Amino acid sequence: MPWMKRLVPFALCLLFFVGPARPQTPVTAVRCGRLIDVKVGRAVANAVILIENGRITAAGPEVKVPAGARVIDLGSATVLPGLIDAHTHLLLSFDPDNPDDDLVALSALRLGTTRRALLGAANARETLEAGFTTVRDLGNAGRNGDVALRDAIGKGWVPGPRMQVSTRALSPLGGQFEQFATQFPGLTADEYAEVTGAEEARRAVRQALVDGATVIKVIVNNSAATLTLDEMRAIVEEAHRSGVKVAAHAIGDEPTRTAAQAGVDSIEHAYVVPDDVLRLMAEKKIYLVPTDFPVDFFLRLSRVHLKTPEEEKQARAGLEQTVARSRDRLARAIKAGVPVAAGSDEYYAIPGQTRGETAREMFRAYAAAGMKPLDILRAATVDAATLLGWEKRLGSLEPGKYADLIAVPGDPLEDAGQLEKVGFVMKGGVVVRDALTKR
Repeated sequence: MPWMKRLVPFALCLLFFVGPARPQTPVTAVRCGRLIDVKVGRAVANAVILIENGRITAAGPEVKVPAGARVIDLGSATVLPGLIDAHTHLLLSFDPDNPDDDLVALSALRLGTTRRALLGAANARETLEAGFTTVRDLGNAGRNGDVALRDAIGKGWVPGPRMQVSTRALSPLGGQFEQFATQFPGLTADEYAEVTGAEEARRAVRQALVDGATVIKVIVNNSAATLTLDEMRAIVEEAHRSGVKVAAHAIGDEPTRTAAQAGVDSIEHAYVVPDDVLRLMAEKKIYLVPTDFPVDFFLRLSRVHLKTPEEEKQARAGLEQTVARSRDRLARAIKAGVPVAAGSDEYYAIPGQTRGETAREMFRAYAAAGMKPLDILRAATVDAATLLGWEKRLGSLEPGKYADLIAVPGDPLEDAGQLEKVGFVMKGGVVVRDALTKR
C-alpha cells in the first residue's frame, strides 16, 4: 500500500533519532547493620545503599527500598568504602629468598613481558577480592605493563581494582639499584627512565604521559646519587601542568627535603626523614605513604634463612629495632600534621596468602604506631582518594560516587583489625566476593 511505503522511511528516521528502547537498569539495594561515614567518623545503624548504573544514588538509615529492586541483605555486617592501596607493584611477585635488586632482574628475565602481564592479572584479582577496589601502581612493571593491565581491567577482560599507573619510574643514573644496572645494563631502561638535568626530566615526564601514565613516580635517590632540586622541580612542574600528580620514593634527610621543596604530592617510604621536612610536608599538604609492616611479616620473609631458635630470636630483635624506627617516624609525621595515605608496597609471594591478604597487614603496623582506627580507615579511603585526585569519584559512600564498597563482620571504628576480615566486596555495583549475604 502507498501509505505503508511512506510510513517505513518515517519509522526508520524516528528510530535513528530516538534510538531503540533501552532496558531499564534495575536498582540494587544493599542492607547492612552499620554504615560507616568515614568523613564524619561515625556509624549509622540499619542503613540501606541504593545503586544504579554502578553508582550510589542514596545511602543512610532513612532510605527506602524501591519496588522491584534487587536486594543484598548483609545482616548485621558493617559496610564501608572500598579500600585504596596507594602504593602497589602488581606486576611483581618476589621469592623472599632473594634480595630485591636480583628479583627485579629475575622478574624481567625469567618471566618476560607476556607472563609478567598474566602475573599482574592474578595479583589484581587477589587484591580486589581482599577489599582493595582502587590502587596506585608505582612502577617496576616493565615497559607499560601496568598500562596494559589497567586497560584490560577497564575493558572487563580481567577482574581487578581501579588503577592509577606510572609506567617507568624516573630516576637518577643507574635506576633504583645501581648493581642491577651494572649486571643487567640492557634491562635498566625497561624499568626506569634515567634523567640528568632539568630538560631531560621534563622530557621523561612527557614521555610517561604519552605512554599512558596517570601519576608520575620518581626515585629521588639511589645509593649513589640524588636528583637535584632543579630536576625535581622540573618534574613536578611538568606533571602538574598536565594535571598529573607526583609520587616520590625518598629515604633520608636530603632526598626527602628535596622532594618536599620541589612540591611533590606524596613521599613514599621516608623511613628516614627529619622533623623540619615533616613540618614542610604538613605545610604543603604533601602526603606520607608509609609502606610499613609488622615484625611478623618481615620475620616470615627471613625465616627461610634462620636455622636455629637462637638465630630467629636475634633476627626478631633486629627487626623490632627497624620497625620501631618506622613507627617513630610515622608517629612524628602524625604529630606534625602530615596527611597520611595507606600504601603497602607489597611485592612478595607469601605462601598461604593472597597478594591482597598480605597487603592488609600494613594496617597492623599503622595501629602499632598509634594511629586510631578512624584515622586508619580514612588513610585507606577518603584521604587516599584525595591524594589520587579522585575524591569526587570514590573514598566515601555518597550519592554520585562509584558503588565501591566492602563489608566486615564487626566494627572497624573500634577495631582496625576488622579490615583483615573483609567478607563482601563490590566494585561499581558488581559483587566481586560475597561471604556475608544473609540467606
